[in-house]
Amino acid sequence: MKSKAKVYFLKLEDAKSLDKAMDAAGIGEVISKDDFAAVKIHFGEKGNVGHVKASDVKPVVKKLKELGSYPFLTDANTIYRGQRTDAVHHLMVAAEHEFHPKFLGAPVIIADGLRGNNYVEVEIGQKHFKKVKVAETIYNCDAIVSVAHFKGHELVGFGGAIKNIGMGCAARAGKYEQHNNAIPKVDDSNCTACGACIKWCGGNALTLENGKIKLEPKKCAGCGQCILACNFKVFNIPWNENVTAVQEKIVEYTLGCLKNKKAFYINFLTCITPFCDCFGGRKEKPLMHDIGILLSKDPVAIDQASMDLIEKHSGRDILKEATGVDGHYTLEYAEKLGLGSRSYSVESIA
Repeated sequence: MKSKAKVYFLKLEDAKSLDKAMDAAGIGEVISKDDFAAVKIHFGEKGNVGHVKASDVKPVVKKLKELGSYPFLTDANTIYRGQRTDAVHHLMVAAEHEFHPKFLGAPVIIADGLRGNNYVEVEIGQKHFKKVKVAETIYNCDAIVSVAHFKGHELVGFGGAIKNIGMGCAARAGKYEQHNNAIPKVDDSNCTACGACIKWCGGNALTLENGKIKLEPKKCAGCGQCILACNFKVFNIPWNENVTAVQEKIVEYTLGCLKNKKAFYINFLTCITPFCDCFGGRKEKPLMHDIGILLSKDPVAIDQASMDLIEKHSGRDILKEATGVDGHYTLEYAEKLGLGSRSYSVESIA
């Protein structure tokens, strides 16, 4: 019988023991001396407060240095209109959120370059993609340590280790490829013509006509930022074959980004919001209380354990209720492609 994947749990009040937890979870078996170790993290959109904080990442950088590697913080540029669509503004946001060498002792590198077009095509030969566009810095690093804020996601149900790698390590062109089937439905009866969604639309697909929002499907990138920007439920991604395709595409990109890579995963189950860290304001109101920190060498197991813990503590599938999307399918597909196992055991670290 195949052994279960190991996941390690750390209570928030024991966060000072993160160093001990990383050792127990086997980070020393992943990171080698002289490795260029990419700490893949979401720096948080400008004004966002739910993202994993730089102070929480500091022990990770310290551990990587102790192991003799050369750590750096990284993320790739976005396809929506925000402060992280190019490396200059992306780095400024990261610095505002204290992700900089003076505080962390490690540099920040935007993985797909100045305009998000630096990538290497990696062959995977899967259902949706024969090749995927991996951000150049990710392709060239020796190891990846994923530090993910586990929460809901407006397109795929949840964001954790898999999305942090699959979407986060893709160059901008790769992000377009993953999103392009997820075109939202529009109910303009709720539209107040505030124009907030237009400011965030990366594809220039939204216009106001006669006081109502209109969407041009051919221009839509499927990034989901209109859903986040709108306070009046004008936009909706229904659970259908399009959303399933987005989930599968993210998993296939994860496969490509991790190809020939050593990797270690840390999920922070804190500020568990219904939507991603690409937005701020009222969208960041947590759905429930904080739970803790999970660590593993298996991306599927850590995300499965994260979902299970949230369901256990909330008493229901609170992420599906909040997003309208069943995130479990992502894990089924990831296991099918051999990324990891949904069968796991948990060990608590005190």
